[in-house]
Amino acid sequence: MSEPSYRIEVSVTTRYLPEQSRPDEERYAFAYTVTIQNHGSLPAQLLSRHWIITDGNGERQDVRGPGVIGQQPHIAPGASHTYSSGTLMPTRVGIMQGSYHMLAEDGHEFDAAIAPFRLVVPGALH
Repeated sequence: MSEPSYRIEVSVTTRYLPEQSRPDEERYAFAYTVTIQNHGSLPAQLLSRHWIITDGNGERQDVRGPGVIGQQPHIAPGASHTYSSGTLMPTRVGIMQGSYHMLAEDGHEFDAAIAPFRLVVPGALH
């Protein structure tokens, strides 16, 4: 959203978890760390999440729920909130994307986009 009061930026880093994966059972574990930065002029609270997880076979899973890891953080202007979570996939490569539904201090609700990011077993892509 271009409105300066409601500017949330989301960045994600990922890593493969070989110790929790079972490739022979088509089970690949990934961790991701998300940083949500409030570049707007108003405090905002993260109310809910919507993840779209697509595996290497093109199978899509939608995950919706309140908050993130049991929290609905309030993020002040200029501040950020970071958390880590994980997911399992049946393929060595996948993509996640989605949005956070936010509530600004003035009562305005808006969505903060989470740009697509890859989950990749090292060496899976050439």
